[in-house]
This record gives sequence, structure tokens and C-alpha cells, in this order.
Amino acid sequence: MAMRYTVIFTSKARKQKERLPKDMEAAFDLLCAELEAEGPVRPNWPHYGRLRGKKNVHHCHLNKGKPRYVAVWKEHENTLALLEIYYVGTHEKADYRRMD
Repeated sequence: MAMRYTVIFTSKARKQKERLPKDMEAAFDLLCAELEAEGPVRPNWPHYGRLRGKKNVHHCHLNKGKPRYVAVWKEHENTLALLEIYYVGTHEKADYRRMD
């Protein structure tokens, strides 16, 4: 049986999730379900990748249109199966430099 992951949110990410449009909220909920069931590596999502220069930080796009919505999450070291959502919102407002 595969390992289940625990997905948690920063307080800022929780508030961002509440402000998402309904269709983006549904896409984000699907992403979170996949993260819990299958872990942090999600190559089946558009533009999935690790953030360059950031250890264990991943991101993907939730849609292909404009405005483009993204999610950013981190694998926590020294803990088994814990992922933390750092950001969910528009690509334009994402500050990738502050995500570590």
C-alpha cells in the first residue's frame, strides 16, 4: 500500500485558497488530493517543476488561461510525508524568491 502524505497550509495560503474562483478551487482541491495520495512530484500537472535554487520546493499551474493560477508546496525535511502549501493564487502575484 502506498504511503499517504499529510498536506498542510500556511495561514496565508489558507486565506488565498478561500479567495480562489470556484473552478480554480476545484482544480486546487484535486491537486491537494493527488499530493496526499501520491506525493510531491506531480508531472501530470501543467508546468510542474521544482523551483530552481529552492530545496524541496515544487510548483505547478492550475490552469492554462489568463489569469494563470499556480500552487507552490514544499516537502519538509526530517518529517515523514509532510507537504506544506505555501502559495495558491495568480502567477503574477507569486513571489518565488520568498518561498523556501
